[in-house]
Amino acid sequence: MKVLVTDKINESAGKIIEAAAEVDFLPTMSEDELIKVIPNYDALMVRSQTKVTSKIIEAGKKLKIIGRAGVGVDNIDLESATQNGIIVVNSPDGNTMAAAEHTIALMLAMARNIAPAATSTKEGKWDRAKFTGCELYKKTLGIIGFGKIGSHVAEVALALGMKVVVYDPYTSKEIVEKIGGEHISSLDNFWGICDFITVHVPKTKDTLNLINKDTITKMKKGIRLVNCARGGIINEADLKEAINSGHVAGAAIDVYENEPNITECPLLNCEGNIVLTPHLGASTQEAQINVAIDVAEQIKEVLSGGSASSAVNIPSLRPDKLEPVKDYMQIAENSGELAVQLTEGVIKTIEITADGDLADVDIEPLEVAILKGILSSKIEGVNYVNAPIIAKKRGIEIKSTRSKSNCSFAGRITIKLITDDEVNIVSGALITKDIPRIVKINDYATSIRPQKHVLIVPHVNKPSMIAKVAQVIGENGINIGSMNVVQKNDKHETESIMVINIDTVVDEKTLELISKIDGVNNPKCVNLTV
Repeated sequence: MKVLVTDKINESAGKIIEAAAEVDFLPTMSEDELIKVIPNYDALMVRSQTKVTSKIIEAGKKLKIIGRAGVGVDNIDLESATQNGIIVVNSPDGNTMAAAEHTIALMLAMARNIAPAATSTKEGKWDRAKFTGCELYKKTLGIIGFGKIGSHVAEVALALGMKVVVYDPYTSKEIVEKIGGEHISSLDNFWGICDFITVHVPKTKDTLNLINKDTITKMKKGIRLVNCARGGIINEADLKEAINSGHVAGAAIDVYENEPNITECPLLNCEGNIVLTPHLGASTQEAQINVAIDVAEQIKEVLSGGSASSAVNIPSLRPDKLEPVKDYMQIAENSGELAVQLTEGVIKTIEITADGDLADVDIEPLEVAILKGILSSKIEGVNYVNAPIIAKKRGIEIKSTRSKSNCSFAGRITIKLITDDEVNIVSGALITKDIPRIVKINDYATSIRPQKHVLIVPHVNKPSMIAKVAQVIGENGINIGSMNVVQKNDKHETESIMVINIDTVVDEKTLELISKIDGVNNPKCVNLTV
């Protein structure tokens, strides 16, 4: 077997893989160049420079595994890899310390005016008064996102004598308090109490432009901001305006909306105290060695007939466990996605009940699929391998039972999602072997074919409701694929829901228009992985 390693990956990777296969180190190649050579290889290992496209994957007829020496896999076509049965792995923990330390370093550099002071001194000047800074000691650091990096930043900040407050709707109060921080349940209560704010969340539709003109006005005058997560979480134009006005006293930015082409970035010509670095969060010798070793070990293990520890796209579950429930894996994941997107608050407990044919088999793979669906809707990098670990770290209790009660389906899996705010119930089933359906949403018996975009509209059961909702959808250029309107089991019940399969995501403006229809209550657009 042969493995291709490219993108200047540390040579330690080759020494590990050599135990299972022949290794070739080649420089970064274009798509056409890689298509010519990839048919000769059983595995490919890259960093971020190589774009592993569907054409490259299709050409790699022998490929069994693609390894990304780092966290993000945006440069790899995951759908194509999955369809071709190729495992994609990454190194989710290899650069944790590097990114956390870079966050602290940028915060200190910004607070003490290190960059402009160094430039001034090199010019032969002695402007001590000009570069008077501020101490971190006894200041309040607000952390948005309390994963591996965010929690390590918190520990270092506490050691520096800072007070730490955390906003993360998917982390419990107990976990934050355990390390000495304070859990803030609402962003409205978060912005105004911080002296420094650092973000450690993925870029999603919920976090894009999270820090903008409106949210900055809710912060203290003199706030200092740090972003070592993803470009676009802080609106660059709004940040520049706030720095120039003096509302933001300083900023330290490592990531940008358009990388690596940042010539048009508004922050480049920003006046005031701002530190800019070229995405150095993971750029330490140790981190590069760590991610190389981690991914190389997984490639060696897979080529030797074992399982990957950080598979992004394919479950590394034993075939004997997966076989009896494999047809239910997708509907289980979709049911989890639907349940969490209907539910507000911090997840406390997930109760899973299996009946029908599923009552007699081991449903552990389905439990993992449900966890992946629930967690990946809000957290970046969740897969079948790490979903149970993430749930455990976040203090989520999992309860699983099997029921022998009568079931109208071949097999059914029911999720009861309990948060500190509310409870929602979703059931997924197979009507026959290859027909998956969402068959229950709380008190409503449904029959929903999982699709990428689903609009759910609770409403009062009265004339013209369907027409009014459909009119808003149509006027905003959204095509309806199918609709399921369901009333509660009680024939005297006045509440119903519309479940509408649509071709595109419903934007916030359209959702707001639907919500303003008299009789409509809290409509939601749910996005499923299908």
